[in-house]
Amino acid sequence: MSIERNTLLSVFNGLLQPERFKDYGPNGLQVEGKSEIRRIVSGVTASRALIEAAIEAGADAIFVHHGLFWRGMDGRITGWLKERIRLLLAHDINLFAYHLPLDAHAELGNNAQLGARLGVRGQAAFGEQNLGWLADVDFADAAALAGHVQSVLGRKVTLAGVQEHKPIRRLAWCTGGAQGFFESAIAAGADAYITGEISEPQMHLAQEMGVSFIAAGHHATERYGAPAVAARVAQECGLEHRFIDIDNPA
Repeated sequence: MSIERNTLLSVFNGLLQPERFKDYGPNGLQVEGKSEIRRIVSGVTASRALIEAAIEAGADAIFVHHGLFWRGMDGRITGWLKERIRLLLAHDINLFAYHLPLDAHAELGNNAQLGARLGVRGQAAFGEQNLGWLADVDFADAAALAGHVQSVLGRKVTLAGVQEHKPIRRLAWCTGGAQGFFESAIAAGADAYITGEISEPQMHLAQEMGVSFIAAGHHATERYGAPAVAARVAQECGLEHRFIDIDNPA
């Protein structure tokens, strides 16, 4: 089976509702390819490696969280950007990208999917545009929580603000580069916060506020939403789907 490009775009938009968000770049179809789509490849970032892997897989469309265009970019199609776009156009591949809408989806989004893997379900929201999630949990301390996250994601995490023997009863998380949400998480009553990255100020805040901060990797925390959405849409529309994980330690 196949689906027309604009019909597929409408399906993605209907599911993710990008109009609800003030985002850092355009959501939806970023590069136009062939009009009929049979096979979708999903991934985290529209890198050259993912595009080349999608070409090898015979993809008609790529669905990602991190697209090619962001607010404040130079705007000239040169260098690495020119090469990625050249590959897409040469092989007539559509590129669909959804940023904040993919983080936020209540079932298939990055936060929901990370929570499901950690065994926690979001019960409340916090932070800018209500992108952060909160849940009641039961961990003996921050080290136990960090060990659990490491086991689930299969990678070492950075743990700051360790309070020995302090149980973790309220967990906040927001995938990717959401270290700026830490103070909002503290204000929301979190005992610990999980995101992808940590910056210098959060190390001090974690110690001073007695709230643990776990940086588990931008890519590692955001590798579940794109394949979940693409798989759901592919199933509903009778399309082929394959997730290609281009690993990134950052």
